[in-house]
Amino acid sequence: MPPVAHGTLHGAPDPATVQALQNAEHGDPFSVLGPHTDREGTALRVLLPGARQVAVTDAENRWLADLAQVPGSDLWCVKLPRLPGTYRLRVDWGQGPVVMEDAYRYDSQLRGAELWWLAEGTHLRPYEALGAHPLVVEGVAGVRFAVWAPSARRVSVVGSFNQWDGRRHPMRLHPGAGIWDIFVPQAAEGDHYRFEVLGRDGVMRQKADPYANRAELRPGTACIVQRLPAGVPLDAERARANALDAPISIYEVHLGSWRRGPDGRWLSYTELAEQLVAYAAEMGFTHLELLPVQEHPFDGSWGYQPVGLYAPTARFGRPEEFKAFVDAAHAAGLGVILDWVPAHFPTDEHGLAWFDGTCLYEHQDRREGYHPDWNTLIYNYGRVEVRNFLIGNALYWIERYGIDGLRVDAVASMLYRDYSRREGEWIPNRWGGRENLEAIEFLRRLNRTIGIERPGAMMIAEESTAFPGVTRPPSDDLQSGGLGFHFKWNMGWMNDTLRYLAREPIHRCWHQDEMRFSLMYAFSENFMLPISHDEVVHGKGSMVGKMPGDTWQRFATLRAAYGWMWGHPGKKLLFMGNEIGPWEEWNADAGLPWHLLAHAPHAGLQRLVRDLNRVLRHHPALYRLDHDSAGFQWLRHDDAAHAVLACERRAVPGAADGQRVVVIAHFTPEVCHGYRLGLPPLPAGQRWTLLINTDDVVYGGSGVSPGPLVVEDMPSDGWPTSVRLTLPPLATVMLVPQAVSEEGQG
Repeated sequence: MPPVAHGTLHGAPDPATVQALQNAEHGDPFSVLGPHTDREGTALRVLLPGARQVAVTDAENRWLADLAQVPGSDLWCVKLPRLPGTYRLRVDWGQGPVVMEDAYRYDSQLRGAELWWLAEGTHLRPYEALGAHPLVVEGVAGVRFAVWAPSARRVSVVGSFNQWDGRRHPMRLHPGAGIWDIFVPQAAEGDHYRFEVLGRDGVMRQKADPYANRAELRPGTACIVQRLPAGVPLDAERARANALDAPISIYEVHLGSWRRGPDGRWLSYTELAEQLVAYAAEMGFTHLELLPVQEHPFDGSWGYQPVGLYAPTARFGRPEEFKAFVDAAHAAGLGVILDWVPAHFPTDEHGLAWFDGTCLYEHQDRREGYHPDWNTLIYNYGRVEVRNFLIGNALYWIERYGIDGLRVDAVASMLYRDYSRREGEWIPNRWGGRENLEAIEFLRRLNRTIGIERPGAMMIAEESTAFPGVTRPPSDDLQSGGLGFHFKWNMGWMNDTLRYLAREPIHRCWHQDEMRFSLMYAFSENFMLPISHDEVVHGKGSMVGKMPGDTWQRFATLRAAYGWMWGHPGKKLLFMGNEIGPWEEWNADAGLPWHLLAHAPHAGLQRLVRDLNRVLRHHPALYRLDHDSAGFQWLRHDDAAHAVLACERRAVPGAADGQRVVVIAHFTPEVCHGYRLGLPPLPAGQRWTLLINTDDVVYGGSGVSPGPLVVEDMPSDGWPTSVRLTLPPLATVMLVPQAVSEEGQG
């Protein structure tokens, strides 16, 4: 034992305390370690596994005393008559002395108000308090670590700054909030870390920080200290682009398989900012929607089993590079929407499951806390800290990265306790019903918070049932109140449309209802029409592969379907690759088959999607009243024999001017000559002109023209005037009014 100068060993604690510290089992290390003053002086205690010699110095590194090692342990102690408030440790690890700060001389860097807000679940931005945050305290740079683990016996932060040794930095518990924290001097941005948690069950686990802003690439599971991104102010232009009456056409993308590098590698965020953003903008899309970019351990989950909900995945680069990607999209006029997964989380050992030796984030009862469809766990939405974690995360992406909105995954599975469960496998709610009241309240609170804190952001529900009021304003009334989403995916439209398109044309006359039924409920919610990744994977085939007939008929049918989709009320969403018509279904482990664009049918389909997007942007009748029945009327929906659907879209109710578009879809391969269709009268000096024809040769079509669009004073379909036209085979055409003097300028 080294000699002690100006101090004595009687500052050592009792043997049981020493043993608890040595075994990393002490639940209140700040009550023992660091400086502790009584009437006899100040006892200084430090736990430094592997140290050969320890001394204490003043702020100018002048020696004050050597510390004595408690026999059989890594605890070093000294009792001094007086110890300056600012001191340092001089430690020899066997390679010469180094000077270091003592983490246990610092008070908690969490404010009392923060702890109170966290405890009661009212801290809107809990990520500002919890997690790892570089700070400068009393002129010393370091990192404040904080984690919620109320039932843990002991929590330490371990990392590259302390040899991953849980004895070095056990944390302080704030009992009322269940939060552990510590300020670690000289830890820094870029350091790797985890939390070592001794659970209530006596099991030691190393857990990823639920609030980590950055994590290492799988198979690594460490978090990385990273400063919070600077806040992004609310942008009025972006808010207008996200509005209910804006033209919205979304390009859904899996970043890992949109395009690969020449060596098969993933493109980086920087490369995607250059290539993907330019492509989507040139194609006329208004928004990008990214499959989850939150850190996830399993590539095959496509991000839908996230562990690091606050960390952009390291697969494509650093967080600041992801932020630059979002900035590049905005600069190009594109919004960015993230897929967001609050419905479930994976069981990975380093994740949220059994975090502090209890079911902290999840339900304990398997009938409430386990998803049979995905072999994942379900958040306990009734727990205020869990609700706060999720709502804070939504705000984090929107406020800190400038994300335009979130598409909330698997909402239907959240709303119902019996989702994918047989009798006896679920627990009724307190009223005996099947609705998940806690999840409903969570969604309402989520959407209300986003609406107040970030007006102009979009909240989109992937919801496949007839749950009422998904896009009505949030209300606490279970019977009449809404959930508060801005948009809902129209899964019924998608399923009916794909079922119809897959039929042989000769059979479609018996199934006209599959194409017109969606208009029975089209204005009951604010709908989005999705042709998403889920429709071109898991054996469902590609979009072209779903269509019947030869190659020409397959592409013609798909072109006609896209034309009708862009004319149908509702915002548009198309998964990447569906604009070029791959023959094979989506493969998440490879890039899209861009070489197909060397062939006319694929290049023509791509050009059509681009032109449909441009038509959408320039004709308010196709978007302004997407969610209002005043913006739509049927012109013909009962001609099943010819598989014809015709409607008029209007930008304002009763529009009699140029804010009108007529959409006519024909789903048989026969050319219909002399087809008469009643049309609303036009003002004097106007005539109907062709806006788009999906059978145009530039799109790979046969080039059949609707012909001269001469309005005749012959009543039809309840209108005093009508037009005779030619219906191209398997095609959708759009007509717009045009002043006679403007003829040839459209």
